[in-house]
Amino acid sequence: MAAAPVWSVDPRTGNPREQVAVEATAEEVDRAVRAAHAVRGALADRTVRAAFLRTAADLLAEAQEHVIEAADAETALGPARLTGELARTAAQLRAFAEVVEEGAYLDIHIDHEDGSRTPPWPDLRRYKIPLGVVAVYAASNFPLAFSVPGGDTASALAAGCPVVVKAHPDHPATSELCASLLRRAAARHGIPEDVLTVVHGFEAGVELVKHPLVSAAGFTGSVRGGRALFDAAAARPTPIPFHGELGSLNPVVVTEAAATERAEQIGAGLGGSMTMGAGQFCTKPGFVFAPSGEAGDQLLKSLTETVSGTGAGVMLDHRMREAFVRGVAERAALPDVEAPVTPGAGGEHTVSAGFLTVPARRLAEEGPHDALLEECFGPVTVVARYDSADEVTAVLSRLPGNLTATLQIATEDADGSAAGLLAELTPVAGRVLVNGWPTGVAVAPAQHHGGPYPATTSTSTSVGATAIERWLRPVSYQSTPEALLPAELREDNPQNLPRRVDGRRA
Repeated sequence: MAAAPVWSVDPRTGNPREQVAVEATAEEVDRAVRAAHAVRGALADRTVRAAFLRTAADLLAEAQEHVIEAADAETALGPARLTGELARTAAQLRAFAEVVEEGAYLDIHIDHEDGSRTPPWPDLRRYKIPLGVVAVYAASNFPLAFSVPGGDTASALAAGCPVVVKAHPDHPATSELCASLLRRAAARHGIPEDVLTVVHGFEAGVELVKHPLVSAAGFTGSVRGGRALFDAAAARPTPIPFHGELGSLNPVVVTEAAATERAEQIGAGLGGSMTMGAGQFCTKPGFVFAPSGEAGDQLLKSLTETVSGTGAGVMLDHRMREAFVRGVAERAALPDVEAPVTPGAGGEHTVSAGFLTVPARRLAEEGPHDALLEECFGPVTVVARYDSADEVTAVLSRLPGNLTATLQIATEDADGSAAGLLAELTPVAGRVLVNGWPTGVAVAPAQHHGGPYPATTSTSTSVGATAIERWLRPVSYQSTPEALLPAELREDNPQNLPRRVDGRRA
């Protein structure tokens, strides 16, 4: 039987653009993984690895015009958005080059032999080593930053792990183009190109997570797809870490004082955040607590004006568009749910933004309104009108895990009176914001992009310097002669790496 073709499709029309590849067979996935495993030693030199990452960033920047053209044709995200995403992707690669050179990620600890302790200490030296081949499952909504050249790939390569990427079907041509640039960057530094390979197809993704030489996986996508792969990773004869980002509501709590102080500003900010990128950001604020009464009414008036002024948008593919239209219709039909601005189909190939409102008390107990506590991918948010702080607490206790949670407070709340609300939001999410909006994730050392399940399947972050930790494991050497130790653990510290010696930072 002939292999199924992989087509690049224009989401603005639904028409195929070009055949990019064919879906990988089980045998082809096996060859890709084995080839990656065979060249893992080529990433051992940290200096060469850092140079490779910088060259990859440079080549992406040099090819910016072609990369953005390809990505826009397949995603309809627009040149402005994609230009920013490419810059972020290149910056991320360069940031990991710095992480590799600095070396703190190795987490080196040296404890010298000490017979005076009880029990006595032998000489122990610990650092972290790469896991091996990493499978990366590309995201639909970020064809660059969370796909072939994105954070999972960059952090895995930085850790010294070869990568096999399962490309997302929404942007196969962009995936192939970016892969060619990364492979070219590797070759410039004498690194075999097989440190980065791309495969296509649903079955290829299943085969990839099952392959015995794959040591870990990173995923960004739906709860259903991510959970299936997570279960497959755990069911292997040798289970592997599966770092999946699956879904998030990203709740927002607006205090009554905040709504009274700046209802117009909050409504406009919420409208801009929830419609950004046609509502297809993983950090879209999809559930909002707003007070009942006049202040909350003013906030909704501002939100209505902002959302009503948002033009129809194109989603990443027609399957997602249909799921959005169906999802908002089902939610809008629930008792006591109103649609001040009706979300749904904006045209044959587009969607219109909108929002739904519901009394918060409807969500305090299990029932049909639970659908409002599930992510709806696209330009819609749910506003729960509350009469008391107890209603907010009751609903927060029922929310699933999230990537973010946001607290909108007034000037008078900043004196500490909002501390209780902040404490209630902290268990719900991995990043807690005050007086901001969650769309936009800075690539910074202190960033955490993850959260309680189903936001992610692990406690790790997929953004920021510590994302590298997902692809490493610690190993200790005990009473090992100096000549046998890895260079990073030798007494004279020839590479001048940061480390802790006998419990003190050296």
